[in-house]
Amino acid sequence: MKQLKLAVIALFTLVAVSNVNAQDSNNPWAFSLGVNAVDIRQDIGIESLAKDFFGTADWNIMTSISRFTAEKYLDKGFTLQAAFSLNDLKTFRSKNDIDARYYAFDLNVKYDLNKLIGDTSWFDPYVVLGGGYTYLDLQSDDAKEGVLNVGYGFNFWLDENIGINYQSVAKKEFADKVRDHFQHSLGVVFRFGGKDTDGDGVYDKDDACPDVAGLKEFNGCPDSDGDGIKDGDDACPNVAGLAALNGCPDSDGDGIADKDDMCPNDKGTKANNGCPDSDGDGVVDKDDKCATVAGPAANGGCPWPDTDGDGVLDKDDNCKNEAGPASNNGCPEPVISEVAEKKIGEFAKTILFNSGRSSFKKGVTEKLDGIVKIMQEFPKATFVVEGHTDSTGSDKINNKLSGARAAAVKDYLVKNGVDASRLDSKGYGSANPIDTNDTRAGRANNRRVEIKVTNE
Repeated sequence: MKQLKLAVIALFTLVAVSNVNAQDSNNPWAFSLGVNAVDIRQDIGIESLAKDFFGTADWNIMTSISRFTAEKYLDKGFTLQAAFSLNDLKTFRSKNDIDARYYAFDLNVKYDLNKLIGDTSWFDPYVVLGGGYTYLDLQSDDAKEGVLNVGYGFNFWLDENIGINYQSVAKKEFADKVRDHFQHSLGVVFRFGGKDTDGDGVYDKDDACPDVAGLKEFNGCPDSDGDGIKDGDDACPNVAGLAALNGCPDSDGDGIADKDDMCPNDKGTKANNGCPDSDGDGVVDKDDKCATVAGPAANGGCPWPDTDGDGVLDKDDNCKNEAGPASNNGCPEPVISEVAEKKIGEFAKTILFNSGRSSFKKGVTEKLDGIVKIMQEFPKATFVVEGHTDSTGSDKINNKLSGARAAAVKDYLVKNGVDASRLDSKGYGSANPIDTNDTRAGRANNRRVEIKVTNE
């Protein structure tokens, strides 16, 4: 008994100086072996209970290994414990008043008090609730029955896998076959089952990088370059750098990480990806063919030339050697616009003549006046009026009629303000059909007047 008291005192001393982890789901399995003491209840009542519990004079202790447990961590601080113990009872009410072999089979649930009071990392106190079967092998008769177990205990972990266990349980009988008693135990506990694939001391369950050895302060992840930034957050994991730059170095001190700096040894600006731009034209010096004179990037940082001096730079000038306005891409203005030319063509389609004659049908002069107005807007343009017929009739008649009709249009335009030198007229008869002459609609399309620009 003195030895057990000394062991308990030594245990509490070790608790005060140890700093290893408490049991949790990282090592879900455990087994223990040790010694146990059986203390038979003498009297009932609170006062006698306390006196009996703390008094060791009537403890029955087997000096050899006499208690074995197997445990499985469940969840949220709960552990299932199966225990077997044996003892030699010599003291029942008084010393040497009994000689019996004691057997106990117990199944208990333990609850880790660290879940309530906070993890102490090395000290693992718990409470016990469960049941068991107790058997006394007496010479005259056997006593056996089920009991209720209530108690407490603690594990003191010496390292990750080995600790010392103390447990004290009150056993309540129900059939008066085995007297109420206490069972105290002290032993060595071994825990196992935790997986640490990369061997860095951080279990896979808590290891953010389970396949790569790392540091505990980074949850098992490495810091290859030792700059205090774990590789997973380090944009430059193999080169020590600055936290402000996600672990990357900045050789020229311009605030741009070398990996993003196009000029890592020349201080520049973020706008230019770390490169200088002496002339401020947006082309960095290393790419600027005229580093001291501002110019566009498209011309290598040099100014664009204007060969014909028309104010339109050569890059935008479709006529680099001939002056012209910017509105026409640096080329001289055309004698007539495409829109105006198209409009004249549309008006010409509406010029209709009386059958077999060169006189206009009613309403045609309004279209001709529209043509006059357009021609006066473009005084440099010259035109030809072409007359065409269908294939009905002889070529002689058709040629004469188409020429007369073209001339009639020309004469009207001249009389209404268009310089005659800008106009010409021709008759082509049926020589240039634009549709079939086998249908009425086709022949109608072939009977037409066309006005074309001759000096585009």
